[in-house]
Amino acid sequence: MKSYIYSTATETAHALVKHLIGMMGREPEKIFYFAFSGGSTPSLMFDIWANEYKHVTPWERMRVYWVDERCVPMEDSESNYGTMRRLLLDEVGMPDEFVFPIFGNHPPEAEAKRYSAQVCRTVPLKNGFPTFDAVMLGAGDDGHTSSIFPGQEYLLSSFHPYEVSVNPYNGQQRIAMTGCLLFAARKLIFFITGKNKAGVVRDILASGDTGPAAYVAHHAVDVEIFIDVQAEKADTDI
Repeated sequence: MKSYIYSTATETAHALVKHLIGMMGREPEKIFYFAFSGGSTPSLMFDIWANEYKHVTPWERMRVYWVDERCVPMEDSESNYGTMRRLLLDEVGMPDEFVFPIFGNHPPEAEAKRYSAQVCRTVPLKNGFPTFDAVMLGAGDDGHTSSIFPGQEYLLSSFHPYEVSVNPYNGQQRIAMTGCLLFAARKLIFFITGKNKAGVVRDILASGDTGPAAYVAHHAVDVEIFIDVQAEKADTDI
């Protein structure tokens, strides 16, 4: 695992955007298949990407997918797809045919099956599984990632690419990327900022398989973690 630590959340977001652009620059003939998470931390990255890196990003070589989605309409402020579309995709004029959303307003079980089939059909396969070039992950302060919460670890061993999960705190249904895709990805990138995430950062960097995020970080093939000083140094205060 490689960790990259920056002084602020904004600097961390800048570094991650440049990192992804650099990945694409090193393989200039390749189409890249990226899966993105939602939440406030990626929203910062999307805003910076649209405003400061629009003209240096090879958008035509990106195919955009999602790690997880809340079961809400895209117009809802909680929609991961809707948020990325408003902050980034519409701003840079990303063609619709390069964007593969999870439709949160569809019946969850049916949408998980539909999206699984779409990913299997459109993302290159390796060893029988769709293989994203990079999967961007966040982590909750309870240790969840990809909408896989503590107590739902069975989703880490699922062979269905996407399944329905439930937020145990409010009962909201979500559609989540499962272990078969997380562990098949060429690279997993965690983007975590803020003092409230210090505990999960500690678990990822120095502890055992104490939750879904730590388990994924410790068992995936190629993992990078982008964090700010708040998330890293606050660990000593816990």
